[in-house]
Amino acid sequence: MSLSALIAPQLPFLRRYARALSGAQTSGDVYVAAMLEALIEDPALFDRDCENRVAIYRAFSRIWNAMPINGKAESHEAGAAERRLAEITPLPRQAFLLTAVEGFTPDQAAQVLECSPAELSALIETAGREIGEQVATDVLIIEDEPVIAMDLENLVQGLGHKVAGNARTRAEAVEMALRLRPGLVLADIHLADGSSGLDAVHDILGAFSAPVIFITAYPESLLTGERPEPTFLIAKPFEEDMVRAVVSQALFFDAKAARRAATAA
Repeated sequence: MSLSALIAPQLPFLRRYARALSGAQTSGDVYVAAMLEALIEDPALFDRDCENRVAIYRAFSRIWNAMPINGKAESHEAGAAERRLAEITPLPRQAFLLTAVEGFTPDQAAQVLECSPAELSALIETAGREIGEQVATDVLIIEDEPVIAMDLENLVQGLGHKVAGNARTRAEAVEMALRLRPGLVLADIHLADGSSGLDAVHDILGAFSAPVIFITAYPESLLTGERPEPTFLIAKPFEEDMVRAVVSQALFFDAKAARRAATAA
């Protein structure tokens, strides 16, 4: 089978991973493109001795970790985006996302990061400590299915956050958001009255800034890399660990930016 045929089915999910690592659609997609270019130059970067999915994520990790701004040393001459990335502990976050969001087993994640299972366990433990330092916030849930909304509420509260409200339609979501000013928005794509969670979020972000996580049964349709797309995405049916991981990632980037802005002021 050709290399392109092996890689193509994994690209939407690799974009999800890259966006979560970098905190933005644009930069995440750039890293995926850089990996594809590297594979064209050197097909041996794709290790055919591994499972296909492990091999493509390993190739991506090699590209990601080769970039100086993704290492542990901070560059004082770097721009704001680079400094923001440099503050993040890189390998623990990769280990956490690989297992909690991308669904790799610990052994597979260790293969991706080219470390031992014991080293991977230590990385995940470090990530857990960092995530535990997140500041609690108010969360607006935009979800029209009561059972799913209740599950999300329980997960959000279990992470130490407060549920500000639960909206079932675009109009309801915008009204609640403008009134409550949540610190995080969890939004379904298809809402009760046929309206769109994407449109609701567009209206909300036109009024104030907050991290947004979209929830959809069709994640591939929002991970094409061909248009403005969500940075943070949860697929239905979702696993509890995935929700915890993505919420923590979204707030991690937002908290870093808020602390820097407060310091600068």
